[in-house]
Amino acid sequence: MKNFTITEEYDLDRLTETKIYNNHKDYLSWPVVYFLKNKKTKLAYVGETTDVVTRINTHLKSEEKKQLSSVNLILSDLFHKSATLDLESNLIKYISADGQYTLQNANLGISNHQYHEKKLYWDLFKDIWDELRQLGISRHSLDFINNSDLFKYSPYKSLSKEQIKGLKMILNCLLDENAKVSLIHGGAGTGKSILAIFLFKLLKTNLEDFNYADFDEDDEELFDLLKRVKHKYTDLNMALVIPMASFRKTISNVFKNVNGLSAKMVIGPSDLAQNKYDLIIVDEGHRLRRRVNLGSYFGTFDRNCEKLNLDKFSASELDWVILQSTKSIIFYDQYQSIKPSDTLKESFKKLELEPSTRVEKLKTQLRVRGGNNYIKLIHKIFDAPATPSLEKNKTDDYELYLFDDLSQMIDRIKKKNELYGLSRIVAGYAWEWVSNKNPEAYDIIIGENQLKWNSISVDWVNSPNSINEVGCIHTTQGYDLNYTGVIIGPELDYDFEAGKFIVDKQKYKDKNGKNSIQNEEELFDFIINIYKTILLRGIEGTYIYACNENMKLFLRQYIPSFNSYTQDKSVQISDVPTEFSIPFYDLNIAAGSFSELQESENIKYLELDNINNKDDYFACIVMGESMNKIIPNGSICLFKKYSGGSRNGLITLVEGRNIADLEFGSNYTIKEYSSKKLTDEEGWHHEEIILLPKSNDPNFKPIILRDEETVDFKVLGIFVRVVK
Repeated sequence: MKNFTITEEYDLDRLTETKIYNNHKDYLSWPVVYFLKNKKTKLAYVGETTDVVTRINTHLKSEEKKQLSSVNLILSDLFHKSATLDLESNLIKYISADGQYTLQNANLGISNHQYHEKKLYWDLFKDIWDELRQLGISRHSLDFINNSDLFKYSPYKSLSKEQIKGLKMILNCLLDENAKVSLIHGGAGTGKSILAIFLFKLLKTNLEDFNYADFDEDDEELFDLLKRVKHKYTDLNMALVIPMASFRKTISNVFKNVNGLSAKMVIGPSDLAQNKYDLIIVDEGHRLRRRVNLGSYFGTFDRNCEKLNLDKFSASELDWVILQSTKSIIFYDQYQSIKPSDTLKESFKKLELEPSTRVEKLKTQLRVRGGNNYIKLIHKIFDAPATPSLEKNKTDDYELYLFDDLSQMIDRIKKKNELYGLSRIVAGYAWEWVSNKNPEAYDIIIGENQLKWNSISVDWVNSPNSINEVGCIHTTQGYDLNYTGVIIGPELDYDFEAGKFIVDKQKYKDKNGKNSIQNEEELFDFIINIYKTILLRGIEGTYIYACNENMKLFLRQYIPSFNSYTQDKSVQISDVPTEFSIPFYDLNIAAGSFSELQESENIKYLELDNINNKDDYFACIVMGESMNKIIPNGSICLFKKYSGGSRNGLITLVEGRNIADLEFGSNYTIKEYSSKKLTDEEGWHHEEIILLPKSNDPNFKPIILRDEETVDFKVLGIFVRVVK
């Protein structure tokens, strides 16, 4: 039953108070969330209050809010102050990333409000979001937004306690009169990009609009630092420098959608010669270049050096940053330097020794669920390979597997992509990019697997066909993925007698990555850094396939084989739930709807390992032969609860009054989903839904629903895998 109301759209004018008073008397002194907007300019503001009339009248007097023309209230008898703060936070985060409206909110680090029954209110938020989509206020599903760059790099996102520590450290750097340069060391996944973007938004926000409730209100140190920084730096001429073109485009799109920021504030190093800045923030500083293997960029590099009166043979883009800024903050990780054109480590070490340089470090791993233990493992494998681990690394919070079969790894990545999105295959640069000139050709051929490199260079991770291609270090560095399948190419092997890695220079195909290198040890360091970098992309899990047999044997000492952890084990079914169980339903005994079945006394529970977010899953027995190409008759199958997004091409468990499938019970079926949509003046709707069998028996025919039959129809779950 619906337990909230989104009111009709009221004009934001002097009559608004009367309308609210007449229509919503019970909520005049009750926690309320509201949404101010202008449909034409696409500007909006999200707020919460316990005195809605006073707050609306205050907004009517604001010059900024006069740009907004209407208001919707979100009302619920379930609301209390913590719930409305949380709902406001979520709306700010998701509406900002949705892209339909640009928010006027100055809120920065929305805190993670902790309160009783927070999960219940998250479920309520999901229902509210669905209705906002229905009203046209939002467009995308929450799952889609969660995987979007606009969400991941949004300055409206919550800062963790560790990120707050990092923010304080950087604010202290800005207040340090002696620090012209602040060099911030941080490994992959320590939140360098998030902090750089957050800091940029912070310095562009008027403290009069700042909402202190967004942070820990007892954190006096943070608020004191904020006031001192804002007093010292009033209207800064700033730039965010990102060396990699692909990642630069991504962050430019983020800035374009944030009030007070613009895409022009995000620049490449080549733009530095045009202007001087009060403050330059550099993300991925290890990718600033020097005059080596620059290709077509040699001319621009030389002209900029001449303009800045620098010797082009000894200078680097790092020198440009220092010369063109009154103050600079440079985020740097020496282990992510992967090409000869990258500024030398020695240049950064020399900078560290300058009296005007302040050196700090970000320590906590914030990207991968494996945390610092996983990071330590990757460094142990590649930095101390002669001392193998006595115990294979395995954690319930992170999927780390070594695959013997590349086809199996590719298949698993594609399944993860169907479920969670942003799952990609990435490889070391050990194959020529043949398909660049001949689109019909394949670049990477391993056994029966024929694969192509990324067809585009900029923002490949988010391109439509990336799931069918292989990314390289240049198209993935700086990006987050949910799951990464890493192919370690034939250029890297392990010598058991010598107890060390060996590199075959001939099999390393990145010409700009090896030309001009005379020292084999230097090439070795670059290749090791490449693999360490791409092995730290995956948030939820990393899968590995090694081309060389010795490399496989070496990695097997550290990493569990996929097959050894996925073979059938005895499945335990019980009558009572545990922290390790998921609901287990028998569709054959269902007399009514699935919601009734979920509440019936016949529910059982299935014990399953290696499942994160167990509340999102359930299991069923699948009887019959209509899906036997994929699901054998009588299999216990794992399903993910359907929560939105495209279903085309996925195997789904569906319920509908017009479904008659004798194998599954009168109102249910499990089939591959396909649909045709029709758009008219009333919007889009399903013209036809086709539920396809996948059977070796040709007598099974598709179930086709048309017109009204498509209305009383519900997707319950997305098939994940056969459990037993």
